[in-house]
Amino acid sequence: MLAAPGGHRDADYLVQLIDEAQASTVHFVPSMLALFLEADGLERLRSLRRILCSGEALPRELAERGRQRLPQAMIANLYGPTEASVDVSALAFEGRGTGATVPIGRPVFNTQLYVLDAGGQPLPIGVPGELYLGGVQLARGYLNRPDLTGE
Repeated sequence: MLAAPGGHRDADYLVQLIDEAQASTVHFVPSMLALFLEADGLERLRSLRRILCSGEALPRELAERGRQRLPQAMIANLYGPTEASVDVSALAFEGRGTGATVPIGRPVFNTQLYVLDAGGQPLPIGVPGELYLGGVQLARGYLNRPDLTGE
């Protein structure tokens, strides 16, 4: 099912669409999930089992509100930069943790995530650094942009 043009901005329309289609999975950027969770009629969405979030950091408070409003649905935080074409990590939110945002989770199949220092060396767990990706979905470069590819 696909929302009508502009329909993603109308939470009541989305509730009706999901209800009529008996959809089990939806995908939102967190800012749109926040709008959706304000809609009336969420209790009708018994078919909804998975809420996928990506494209923005997922605030912990929003994920917790989602679990309260739609307790039958698992909320997953997905992360993926443009260069990887889709998502490279996922975390099913279970309400644990204390940070302001939901962590990006573990790598998906055929993906590696590395936290490296400025010299490209691996860092111990818990030490901040730069996130590097490896895997089959990673782009080899930017089309017709050797300057960006060189970076």
